[in-house]
Amino acid sequence: MTQGAPLRTDRLTLQRFSGQCAVDDDFILKLLNDPSFLRHIGDRGVRDLPAARQYLLMGPVASYERNGFGLNKIVLTLTGQRLGVCGLVKRESLPDPDLGYALLPEFAGCGYAREAATAVLHDARVTLGITRILAITDPANASSIHLLQKLGFVFENLVRLPPDDEPLQLFASEPPR
Repeated sequence: MTQGAPLRTDRLTLQRFSGQCAVDDDFILKLLNDPSFLRHIGDRGVRDLPAARQYLLMGPVASYERNGFGLNKIVLTLTGQRLGVCGLVKRESLPDPDLGYALLPEFAGCGYAREAATAVLHDARVTLGITRILAITDPANASSIHLLQKLGFVFENLVRLPPDDEPLQLFASEPPR
C-alpha cells in the first residue's frame, strides 16, 4: 500500500486506519471481543471505545509509520461495511513480517479472507519488495490453517510468542534464507 493508497479487489477495499474515526473504533471493539477472535487470536483487553481508539493508534497506525505496513480494515466496496482486518505485522520475536487477518463471524466462509490476503501478499511482494512472509495461527484454528495452505504457505514449526506464550503454528511463504 504505497503512501496508504487503498488496495482494491473485485469485492473489497483494504484501507489503512486513521485512528480518528468513531466508526472504526466501534468496529474494532466488536471484532476484538468476538468469541472467535478471543479464542483463536487472543484477548487484547479492549473493552470500551477509548481502548479501541488506543489499540488502533498504538497498533496499526504506529505500524504504518514505523514499518510502512500494518493491519488494514477490509471494507465491502459496494456498501462500505467493515468486514474484518488484514495486513502485515512486524513482531520483534519473528524474523520476517507475518500475515494477519480476522473477520467478523457473519462474513466467514465467503472467500473474503482469501481475497484480502491475496491482495496484501501481492502488494507486499510487488510494492514493498518483501519476499518471505510468515503467518502464525492457533493449532486448533482449522479454517485459518486451510486458508494459509491455499495461499501457498507451508508449516515450519511450533513457536511461542510473548506475552501469551501459547504454542502457535508458524507458516512461511517460502523457505528460510
